[in-house]
Amino acid sequence: MPTTIPPAAAVAVVLALLAGCGPAPAAAPTPTLASPSGADGSPTARLAARIAAVPGARVAVAYRDLGGPESLFMLADSAFHAASTMKVPVMVELFRQADAGRLSLDAELPLRNAFASIVDGSTYALDPGDDSDSSLYARVGGTVPVRELLERMITRSSNLATNAVIELVDAAAVRRTSAALGAADMRVLRGVEDGKAYAAGLNNTTTARALAALMVAIEQGRAASPAATAAMRDILLRQEFNDEIPAGVPPGTPVAHKTGSITATRHDAAIVYPRGAPPYVLVVLTGAIPDPAVARGLMRDLSRLVYEDHARRHARR
Repeated sequence: MPTTIPPAAAVAVVLALLAGCGPAPAAAPTPTLASPSGADGSPTARLAARIAAVPGARVAVAYRDLGGPESLFMLADSAFHAASTMKVPVMVELFRQADAGRLSLDAELPLRNAFASIVDGSTYALDPGDDSDSSLYARVGGTVPVRELLERMITRSSNLATNAVIELVDAAAVRRTSAALGAADMRVLRGVEDGKAYAAGLNNTTTARALAALMVAIEQGRAASPAATAAMRDILLRQEFNDEIPAGVPPGTPVAHKTGSITATRHDAAIVYPRGAPPYVLVVLTGAIPDPAVARGLMRDLSRLVYEDHARRHARR
């Protein structure tokens, strides 16, 4: 039975006014406590105590046991800036269009560093210094295989690759697919670094519950064809940034995941494959933590606590 901690206050959600995305609710829903798992010593209480050790932090958690009915949600319906976690639904949509024959992952795509703002169509460019994969900029003006752009978008979180792929698949299609997979609150409006859109409050947003729904759909083979979902898992397993959820589980534990960060915000969405127990999905979203090291430490500890509880529960079965 799911455990849900209600939000302490309503959370403003950016209005999504673009075609294909209906208006967002004015505030996150306020669910009710579904079970007494918040009692002292429970998984929820341990997570809450660790979160409380970072004053002012805003943290959402979504956990789904893929080998049983257990789940745990804390502030899971509160909206956060999605940062680079929005690249997960973009990947899903790319594979679905490839499944449908609308594009080929082996096609060569012209690479340019010029994109249209969703506000007024004006052109903006990305700064290689702000991109975790600056090496791709040397290939602007040439062509790059779609498959390589996809790989860089996830494993190295390339912003340039992301914007190229979003132009290819269309953000409205990403939103429709997310909604169809039970993740309507994953709202991908635009590419990365659209400054005019940011100033207008038109940002990509998500909730922990929505991201968890996408990761569950990938692991269960529902996000696209079986071959496509297997390929998605493989790409997520090759993630190069592993300082959050993977750092909280025993060394050698496979973790298929995608991170994301902007100022004072750091996220991770993962499928964890423990030895001797079924996999589980864990999403941790954090905000209002200016020090990245503090945020990483908190996320590592939450990951460890969830792993320990998951392993303990399945050892008793």
